[in-house]
Amino acid sequence: MPSPELSAVHIHPVKSLAACTVGEAAVEPWGLDGDRRWMLVDTAGKVVTQRQQPRMALISATPVPGGGIVLAAPGSAALAVEVPEPGETTGVLLHRSRLDVVEAAESAHAWLCEYLGTEVRLVHLDAPDRRRLIDPAYARPGETVSLADGFPLLLTTLSSLGALNSLIADGDHAGEGPLPMDRFRPNAVVAGTAAWAEDGWTRLSIGDVTFRVVKPSARCVITTTDQGTARRGTEPLRTLARHRLSGKELLFGQNLIPDTAGVIRVGDPVRILG
Repeated sequence: MPSPELSAVHIHPVKSLAACTVGEAAVEPWGLDGDRRWMLVDTAGKVVTQRQQPRMALISATPVPGGGIVLAAPGSAALAVEVPEPGETTGVLLHRSRLDVVEAAESAHAWLCEYLGTEVRLVHLDAPDRRRLIDPAYARPGETVSLADGFPLLLTTLSSLGALNSLIADGDHAGEGPLPMDRFRPNAVVAGTAAWAEDGWTRLSIGDVTFRVVKPSARCVITTTDQGTARRGTEPLRTLARHRLSGKELLFGQNLIPDTAGVIRVGDPVRILG
């Protein structure tokens, strides 16, 4: 078997919009540079994701210098959105966490509302001290995360996806497979491992950057959403429920917390340290 290496890097500038595939990314303590610094909220200030709006998968947010983004979607003219000026903040709810953010320009709200057909607002996490503390059951004191669900990075492996697709092919809903990796919205994809080997990892390095492997990733309905069409099926949750159930959680991938900063690049060696 070849030595493990980093085969892909993805960032998600706006939480739950389409992923951006990049050749390299800077690792900050709270996640990859440019990953999940923006998100959508509803009129009550609660986060909106593909769980509620699967059509979000069809919207891309391309980062531009300075931290801004360009929104694009089928049938809509692209819209450049600048980082909002520091100023008045608004309180929002990201799952069980309350935090303060800055709203984007009204033009961004209008563009998103028109495409999604519902009232949403685009907000930006503008200051380091507004990040959320990671669950202390898994983190060291003071470790934070941006707008990801719970942890700074998500890692998956190509071999485990292959094993999962084989299980899907052997099941009742074989026609839904094979599934691409974008269903799982990872930051780092690793090649050259045995299937499910990541279940036993506790520490690893990617290039010169080291990480703790802190918790398997519990998967939700977003994984059943075709990221190219926004249509939903039953896989992979149906198969994960049969083969990857732990308590009430359906598992695929591992959550990481960085121990050091640096840059990870496609092709970097991945070393298992524990």
